[in-house]
Amino acid sequence: MPQDRTRFFEVLLGLIGTQLIALAFGLYILNEPSRITQTQTNILHSQLDEAMTLYAENCAVCHGLAGEGIGANPALDSEALRGMPYEELVKTITRGRYNTAMPAWGLQDSGPLSDYQISELVSLIQSGDWQATQDRVVNLGLAPLVPFVTDPDPGLLEAVASLPDGATLQAAIQLYAENCVACHGADGLGTGIAPALNDPAIRAKTAEELTRTVLYGSPGTLMAGWQNVLAAEQVASLVSLVQRWEEIPTGILPAPDVPIAVTAESLALGEQLFSQNCSRCHGPTGQGTQRAPALNVKGFLTQTSDLAIRQIVTLGVPGTAMPAWGDRMTEAEIQSIVGFIRQWEATAPEVATPTRGGGGGPPWLRNQNTATNTTTTNPQTEATAVTTEVAQAQTTLPAAGETPATGQGAGQGQGQGQGQGQGGQSQPGSSASAAWWEALNWQALLLAVGILTLAFTLILGALEGLKKTPPTP
Repeated sequence: MPQDRTRFFEVLLGLIGTQLIALAFGLYILNEPSRITQTQTNILHSQLDEAMTLYAENCAVCHGLAGEGIGANPALDSEALRGMPYEELVKTITRGRYNTAMPAWGLQDSGPLSDYQISELVSLIQSGDWQATQDRVVNLGLAPLVPFVTDPDPGLLEAVASLPDGATLQAAIQLYAENCVACHGADGLGTGIAPALNDPAIRAKTAEELTRTVLYGSPGTLMAGWQNVLAAEQVASLVSLVQRWEEIPTGILPAPDVPIAVTAESLALGEQLFSQNCSRCHGPTGQGTQRAPALNVKGFLTQTSDLAIRQIVTLGVPGTAMPAWGDRMTEAEIQSIVGFIRQWEATAPEVATPTRGGGGGPPWLRNQNTATNTTTTNPQTEATAVTTEVAQAQTTLPAAGETPATGQGAGQGQGQGQGQGQGGQSQPGSSASAAWWEALNWQALLLAVGILTLAFTLILGALEGLKKTPPTP
């Protein structure tokens, strides 16, 4: 009788285990389509996240903050491109478009992007969120600050005709305005993504070196080859312009007043940086102190462009206590401060009320025994110097805020950390428990219970069999 009861329980446990295993497999099969869909969605989300950074670093300067297009460059946020076949988009990005400003970006064509990176950009074009892309561009400090094309000053362009071989230089200036200004800046003074061409070190290169760079690009940089876009005589005229740029009148390729784009993250970063580094001299609300003039005042904000403010922050004001921050802050950080200062304009008073004192500036500035710290204490002198610097900045805006090449990577890291990292913090308490409960894989649990039950049944059966086996003589 006990043996029958044991046998009954063994069979019952075996049936239960088998049913649990069958139930787990059934649930797995039923859930497989949704699991595949969710996996594909997660992969696409990851690709789009990486693609937005790639777009900010490589494409925004020509196609705009949110794919709206700049100048002759088409918009990427369009139904026509979203409906274009995948292979055609890949081919266009990889090989470029002949006789246009679109260069080849594929590694096999001397471009900087791998096949996988190009596929991510195609996913962005077909399925991306362009508002989120704009926020990423801004948070990384890579918002284009000059248009893709600019118009040369007519009077100064006419004056170039009087130079030796002036017609060639005029044609080169027009070419530069149409194709090069977005990366290399107005008057050839560089931007945050490309070096200055109006530079003695560049002029010292041979014509052969410069020609080779224009034709075939510079591997590992954003400089792609233009051999399929520009004719030989056009390349030769651009090389001549680079070598003779010191003869070209300053301001012939002016930069317009382009406001710096902002996001909630960049404004928060700007507020934090201003409080930490600027408020001691300019006051907690930008009303000025005895040490430095007011920034939060109508006169300054209406007469000073974003690019001019950016240049002042980056390069400082010689002869005053305003230091150069370009070697202490990244491009993204400087732009966030400029955006934070600009948002005061709507409520800025006509007359500032300076804060008493001034705190002596940031600690690192007070500890330096330099002429900048010890000679300038008259706020009227500083205000005059800042006004003079602003006037100079308006005529040399392309040089505004140009930081060393190492600053760009730091700016990207800082901007990305500020823009992306804030949303990923987990909440304590009940939300963490809820997340754990949702993440629990019930199919795997049922399968494991079923296998354990079946294994337990088999073990019991084996033990019972050993009991029934008579001992060998």
